[in-house]
Amino acid sequence: MSPKGKILGHTGISCIIAIMHEMPDSGPAAETVGGVRYKIHMKVSEAQQAFFAARRPRKDSPHTTDAYRRDLAGITTLLVSELGRPAEDLEVADLTGPALRSAFGVFADGHAKSSVLRAWSTWNQFLTFCVADGLLAGNPMGAVARPRTPALTPKPLRGEETPEQLLSAAAAGSRRARDPWPERDVLVIALGLVAGLRAAEMRALTSRSLVGRAGELRLHVKGKGSRDRSIPVQPVLAELIERYRESCRVRFPSVRFSPGSPLLLDRAGEPIGRGALEYLVKSCYRGAGLHDRVPVGANLHALRHTFATRLAEDGATASEIMALLGHASLATSQNYIEATGREQRAAAASNRTYRALDTLG
Repeated sequence: MSPKGKILGHTGISCIIAIMHEMPDSGPAAETVGGVRYKIHMKVSEAQQAFFAARRPRKDSPHTTDAYRRDLAGITTLLVSELGRPAEDLEVADLTGPALRSAFGVFADGHAKSSVLRAWSTWNQFLTFCVADGLLAGNPMGAVARPRTPALTPKPLRGEETPEQLLSAAAAGSRRARDPWPERDVLVIALGLVAGLRAAEMRALTSRSLVGRAGELRLHVKGKGSRDRSIPVQPVLAELIERYRESCRVRFPSVRFSPGSPLLLDRAGEPIGRGALEYLVKSCYRGAGLHDRVPVGANLHALRHTFATRLAEDGATASEIMALLGHASLATSQNYIEATGREQRAAAASNRTYRALDTLG
């Protein structure tokens, strides 16, 4: 390279560096803390969009994403009221400990502990992302009290014969409805009691979810957190599914059902909604006269808990329960085994005083 080229090269680089230092930053205003530059003036709405973009590789389910969006939107609305600024003007720098503490206090007044805990977790993840992405110097959620995590206690249906009574009543058409559909009622109850499906998992079933040949049938389930699983099922469940599908063809003769069509439908032939599914199960309890045997707040989930509890009572291991129910943690599955109290019952039965009681009769 010629001397002129060398001079131009060094001069060009120096000029570029000088110009870069003098040019105004076109992005969010930044502040240097401890030698690190933080983009403290980014809009909260932009930061939330970046948060969801960063989570895309995690493959969150639509249900999880919607829950995150609701939690972020709910607290953001309260921050708008607290700070007296339009939502579009809120900046990441406005997310201070006192502001968040006040917003969560108002939120807690109108929501259950579990909802507050979920919202706290969502905002903690969001603000942790902001710190990692250089939008904040620290996570202010440490200033917001976190509700204690409630103990995970199974809530199965009460009464040894309750599941069988519920199925029999549903098959007999006991549910009061303008348009009775016992084939669908029985299938929904069965999917909870013998397959342990969640409401969202039931709604995600299609005609091709049942796979395998006779004697090796399995139900492919799109589980929570994108954890798919395959549940072994008996021929009787396959028969229930076929009876239900035949009833669909009779009810909706002009509809063509493809293998990918949703399995559970409403009275109009559309995919059943979450609220309609919950109402269906609740009305089945009432129609059978068993509503007083359903734990508070359980409803459809009580069917799933009954499935898991019976597995534990019949000797299934925690790992087997985990695989069948699609739990993310083995500890969750262990709760069902501990709740049955087999060891505690055996220990109590060994009390020598029982022998004295036997002699009193």
